[in-house]
Amino acid sequence: MSTPPRGPVDASRTPRYAGPATFARLPRIDQLDAPTDADVAVVGIPFDTGVSYRPGARFGGNAIREASRLLRPYNPAQDASPFALAQVADAGDIAVNPFDINEAIETIEAAATDLLATGARLMTLGGDHTIALPLLRAVAAKHGPVALLHFDAHLDTWDTYFGAEYTHGTPFRRAVEEGILDTSALSHVGTRGPLYGKQDLADDERMGFGIVTSADVMRRGVDEVADQLRARIGDRPLYISIDIDVLDPAHAPGTGTPEAGGLTSRELLEIIRGLASCNLVSADLVEVAPAYDHAEITAVAASHTAYELTTVMSRQIAATRPTP
Repeated sequence: MSTPPRGPVDASRTPRYAGPATFARLPRIDQLDAPTDADVAVVGIPFDTGVSYRPGARFGGNAIREASRLLRPYNPAQDASPFALAQVADAGDIAVNPFDINEAIETIEAAATDLLATGARLMTLGGDHTIALPLLRAVAAKHGPVALLHFDAHLDTWDTYFGAEYTHGTPFRRAVEEGILDTSALSHVGTRGPLYGKQDLADDERMGFGIVTSADVMRRGVDEVADQLRARIGDRPLYISIDIDVLDPAHAPGTGTPEAGGLTSRELLEIIRGLASCNLVSADLVEVAPAYDHAEITAVAASHTAYELTTVMSRQIAATRPTP
């Protein structure tokens, strides 16, 4: 990069509640000198046609952007100023057909492929978890099969719902079947709650997933869990997919399929910070449904989660950039 990154609007000169609600008040990607200047593209996908219970996640991306007005440019937990280390920009939304899941998946994959071709890593704001499949297709086309950390209350490796192969509960089964995941480095984190049957766990294990339940995080602590996840991932290209319902409903009421007994927002943020040495090539954050989000609790947690993920990517970009 020949010029310093353009950072967020100065909150000491323009109030946080004023102006366009881009992520963290960062520039839009079309405000950069060239689209290829973006190291990290924050992109929304307002799509929730794949949900099986409460809808509303199509509005999640903009709710996260609004909550991100409070983010500040220095991240003390990671001792980094992410928006000075790399150019992070808001790439707007990928507009998809809300009535045709197959067409929506194709549109998402094509748009993600175009953004990745600029050299950017993606920080995607959903939307429901259906979007993870086309995003993984695009990332794997660039990097080969990727390691996956999937933070979620649910497995999302079921086969079909009402005969439909593409829903928010099936993306990772499809991804394994398509060979776009590195099955030696797959983990769910934060799973809990009832299943359809014990066979769900057997099928999941057969696909290669390891499981760290929310109870495991509580009993073992975030440092030990992060150590285990780093060891499983190694230096493979890593994709992180976070369903906000990995958090307990006390920390994230605004989601479509809440389950009791989840992680605290503090635990989630600390585990992400513990993955800072991993090769994080892209990430998504999904299932924020603001209609159920009193006092914006969920959107605030989601905005900070996206901030930590963006910081990890920015630090890695800066560390690998050739020195002049």
